[in-house]
This record gives sequence, structure tokens and C-alpha cells, in this order.
Amino acid sequence: MTVTAQLAETDAEIAACFPVMQQLRPHLVAAEFVARVRAQQRAGYSLAFIADAGGVVAVAGLRLSDNLAWGRFLYVDDLVTSAARRSEGHGAALLAWLRDYAKQAGCAQLHLDSGFQRLDAHRFYEREGVAKTGFHFAQVL
Repeated sequence: MTVTAQLAETDAEIAACFPVMQQLRPHLVAAEFVARVRAQQRAGYSLAFIADAGGVVAVAGLRLSDNLAWGRFLYVDDLVTSAARRSEGHGAALLAWLRDYAKQAGCAQLHLDSGFQRLDAHRFYEREGVAKTGFHFAQVL
């Protein structure tokens, strides 16, 4: 595969990521997407994507951070490959790019959460060497 990931920097690049991101986050609204990403960017969020001649095929939202538990790490908020383009290696390529990006940023670890229902994603992560290490707890306030 000769395509590589890059960070979405222009409004057009961010907007082009929407159809794929909406497959993971169906509550998102196209008309609000660029503004929401731009607001999150001010808090440290970045949006990475892989595109080929047919358009965006995989998207990842990410943050670089530090904490006492893990030191410097990259957290993947969102990771999705277009349903029509799965099993073509784009998800693996994007995850490899995320690892390299994290290493270049001085991170010792990469972390992400995944919903219990996303069994195909879990198989993918495990196949790619991402281990299950705990549970995530949440409470609606």
C-alpha cells in the first residue's frame, strides 16, 4: 500500500473526514463537524486520515498527553475505516502511522478505549498488538 496518513489541517481536509467518522460516531452532524474538530484542536485534539484516489478511507482522532500512570502517551479518541474499504490494510496502516507519530512525539505508550459491542475492532486491535489492559468506567451527569 502506497498511501500514507497525514493530519487534517484545512477545513476541506477535516470536512472530507466526516463521512468515515460518522460511521463510528453516527450522532455527528455534517454542518457542525469542522467547528467541533476546530474546537477540540484548541484542546489538543488532532485528526489524522488516509485517503486514496477515491477519497478518505480511514480516520483517527488523537491527543498527546502526560499523566502519572503512563507518562507521555498518545490517546486515540476515534479510529475507523470506511465500512466499504475494510480488510484492505488501511486501518493497520493508520495504526502504524499513529505508533510512529507517538514515538516521534516522545510517547512511551499508545492508548484507546473501545466499546464492548465492537468485537471486530477488538480482534483487529489484538491482531495489531494492542492489548486489553482494563475497563473504562463512566457515569452520565
